[in-house]
Amino acid sequence: MSIQKFEDVVAWRKAQDLAVDIYSIFRDLKDFGFKDQITRAVVSISNNVAEGFDRSGNREFLRFLFIALASCSEVKSMLYLSERLSYISNAKREELIGKTTEVSKIINGLIKSMSTKILTPDS
Repeated sequence: MSIQKFEDVVAWRKAQDLAVDIYSIFRDLKDFGFKDQITRAVVSISNNVAEGFDRSGNREFLRFLFIALASCSEVKSMLYLSERLSYISNAKREELIGKTTEVSKIINGLIKSMSTKILTPDS
């Protein structure tokens, strides 16, 4: 199967799933600054994959993948903090850290794949 649109990118789909999880878990959180930061960061993951995919070449896509990866790390960091602040349980943090790690691995694999393609003429 060839990837024709950003919706075909596994990293985008998994990041969307993670965003839904984060939104549902922190929906009722009264710490609005924290909730705003973690939700903006998690949405940034899939948005950067999508935006990079539709840019004008492999170098641009690669640049946006690195931004998506950084946003994923931000979410992971905030999940550790959310447990320390007693916003979520240790078990919920572990579950969500597992999902962020999965998304990071997928993005890293895509970065490695795209890095080999930047030598092609369309980049």
